[in-house]
Amino acid sequence: MTAIRTGGTGFLATLHAEWTKFRTVRGWVLTMAGALLATIVVGLLGTAAPGPGGDASYPKGPGGEAVNDSFSFVYRTLTGDGTLTVPLRSLTGAADTGTGKTARGVQPWAKAGIIVKESLSQGSPYAALMATGAHGVRMQDDYTHDTAGPRAQQGWLRLVRSGDRLTGYASADGSRWTEVGRARLPGRAHTVRAGLFATSPQAKQDTGAGAGFSPAVATGTFGRPELTGDWSRTPWRGTQVGGDAGTSGSYTNTLKGGFTRTAGGGFTVTGAGDIAPVVGGPAMGVGFAVEDFLVGTFAGLIAVIAVSALLITGEYRRGLLRTTMTATPLRGRVLGAKALVAGGVACAVGLVAAAVALPLGASGARGRGFLVLPVTSATEMRVVAGTGLLCAAAAVLALGVGVLLRRGGTAVALVVASLVLPFLLASSGVLPPGVSEWLLRVTPAAGFAVQQTLPRYAQVLSVYEPSTGYFPLAPWAGLAVLCGYAALAHGLAVVRLRGRDV
Repeated sequence: MTAIRTGGTGFLATLHAEWTKFRTVRGWVLTMAGALLATIVVGLLGTAAPGPGGDASYPKGPGGEAVNDSFSFVYRTLTGDGTLTVPLRSLTGAADTGTGKTARGVQPWAKAGIIVKESLSQGSPYAALMATGAHGVRMQDDYTHDTAGPRAQQGWLRLVRSGDRLTGYASADGSRWTEVGRARLPGRAHTVRAGLFATSPQAKQDTGAGAGFSPAVATGTFGRPELTGDWSRTPWRGTQVGGDAGTSGSYTNTLKGGFTRTAGGGFTVTGAGDIAPVVGGPAMGVGFAVEDFLVGTFAGLIAVIAVSALLITGEYRRGLLRTTMTATPLRGRVLGAKALVAGGVACAVGLVAAAVALPLGASGARGRGFLVLPVTSATEMRVVAGTGLLCAAAAVLALGVGVLLRRGGTAVALVVASLVLPFLLASSGVLPPGVSEWLLRVTPAAGFAVQQTLPRYAQVLSVYEPSTGYFPLAPWAGLAVLCGYAALAHGLAVVRLRGRDV
């Protein structure tokens, strides 16, 4: 018992000595303070461009996520349980080519079908059964949920509402039905809008300058709808939910939304936009993701890396490490204490910088009329905590490399080249996407993934590449790669420190 108590006290004494050593070196303290300010200021400067003005915001879905909710809608009111059945005769489309002309062709995630929606407000809950341009029949609800059905672009569609449950069915002939999916809408309004819709996300254009997007529309041609249940006696009405997704203005009439009645009681519905979560990249338009306000992290990390390396290389250069080791012969204990001091201070710098930069950046961007992608409180907490852990891991990595190389400038250059440089190259778009993804998988720069908040959904077409903010690893997995490098460097440093004279 006495040995255990003495060992614990000995380590605490070593830790206190290293902390005292750090806080009494004014240059180290000021550099860490500079790292804090650089992280905040550089992040805010990166988003300080003049904006379009006005009060802009994304509609929010039931889960608080940013959503697109724009489509042409022909509807009636359903006051209770009921069924809507309709034949979808065809799904066609057109897109602007960027040359003042339009090209025929439906987009892969263009949609036409039937939908039950709580209200006409953007972001309100819904469930829809639809045919898509290239992904068959889908059952989707509340923007983020997507279930695949038959591989068909036309046929019969049916939505059945029973209490708070909606069930979607598809049929090739109107007699034999296949269940596609179910959605529960507990606590939703008893009276809902239900009917036919069409919408199309923008067309992706791959050019020599990169991927771009141009306006597109989808047209669904429907037969006569069949209704059973508690439907209102009001006639069918048509409206545009949300904006027209850029299809107005100088574009030709083939890119206009709307609806017309057809012979036999059917409808032709043309629409543009999407009913889906907002993702990053060009599809997001002019706006900011939360991590954009933390772009200054790489500047702060350079200062953190420099101080952490100097914690050990400075003692090598001045010959003070021999004195330290004489006072504390257990060399692994000394290095562990230095790692805790460097990592703890760096973690505090990252936590405070992120906690300050996020609200300031978001407020400033919204004040200038930019859209800011909303995130949940849990995601924001992960980003703040992750930024602190990112800085801590970088500090421990720099300390370990400093022991291995014994030269401060060389150690700093190597850690910066392995951590900050790959991140800048990958996010700048100067490298091919495959190379950028490889860099962010196997180098310490993978740790920046912990700051990512952009969602990625298979049912939303965008450019999912590092240059648009997407990391190939999940947030904590990316941080684990960096921590692995830091642990390896620290372990090798302990072995080297024990095996050589200081």
